[in-house]
Amino acid sequence: MSELLSPAEVQGAAERVAQLQKGLNQVLLDQAQVVEQVTAAVLARGHMLLEGLPGLGKTELCKALARLLGMPFRRIQFTPDLLPGDITGTYVLEGEGRRDFTFREGPLFANVVLADEINRSSPKTQAALLEAMQERSVTVLGQTRPLPEPFFVLATQNPIELEGTYPLPEAQLDRFLFRVQVPPVGAKTLSTLLTTRVRGTPPVLTSVTDAEGLASLFAAVDRVHLPVPVADFIGRLVESSDPRSPGAPEPVRRFVRYGASPRAALALAASGRALALMRGKPNVGFDEVVAAAPAVLNHRLVLAYEASLEKVGSLDVVRALLQAVPEVPRA
Repeated sequence: MSELLSPAEVQGAAERVAQLQKGLNQVLLDQAQVVEQVTAAVLARGHMLLEGLPGLGKTELCKALARLLGMPFRRIQFTPDLLPGDITGTYVLEGEGRRDFTFREGPLFANVVLADEINRSSPKTQAALLEAMQERSVTVLGQTRPLPEPFFVLATQNPIELEGTYPLPEAQLDRFLFRVQVPPVGAKTLSTLLTTRVRGTPPVLTSVTDAEGLASLFAAVDRVHLPVPVADFIGRLVESSDPRSPGAPEPVRRFVRYGASPRAALALAASGRALALMRGKPNVGFDEVVAAAPAVLNHRLVLAYEASLEKVGSLDVVRALLQAVPEVPRA
């Protein structure tokens, strides 16, 4: 077991994370919760799916994250004609005289990759991301190549323009640590945007860390203590998301066909540790699990047909689940 963090170490790490959040808040105005979730996903070394209407700043947020981390960034615009080799890389003939096949890396070979409008590409191209997101490697013609470390995929999709799209399969959704809804902004935020940014251009940011600094934050997150009662709460939450579980609440039994996978429990623990460090705490509390649960679980529940009939969404089920499962088991 790793040595627990000292108060000084927790405070130092929290201050460095606050600098990252401050930079992201300068780009995405008045979206503190989204910024917190993006930061937590980075510290938990997870991928993130951002959903929201066009023009809400999802792409700029991803670009700003790469600049603040001081790491290479690549953007992939997903379209129906995009091929797997366009993102993983492929072999090309090079040289004069005796020509040899040389592997040319695709845009996945970067630390921060933006998969823009990911649901507009074919299932075959989407599937090319599965190995990259889970194993942090790509295999082309039988040869496996590791991707840079750390490796983050931030994907976006528009929830309203569904014509000509290919819904992400459950196996791919499960690879995302969080699915986050980016809400519209209010009049006050729009007024600030109009008066402080010419043509909406975001501020120029400088990096607040580098690969070495980020690695030290990862190490600090791993040393955040997960108490047994909190781990037990995570286990009961995930178990109760299955409609066949004896502890499943009524909304789960009515509206869920398949519950969350064990990967959801790992995601709750990792994001709980990240949120605890961001809040200056050496231990994960129930509050961190509750805060992370909607973004962790909402895309991992496969809803039944009855949910669409009664206009019940996955977030509604997650909220009901959090209300029904006690933090401490009832006697």
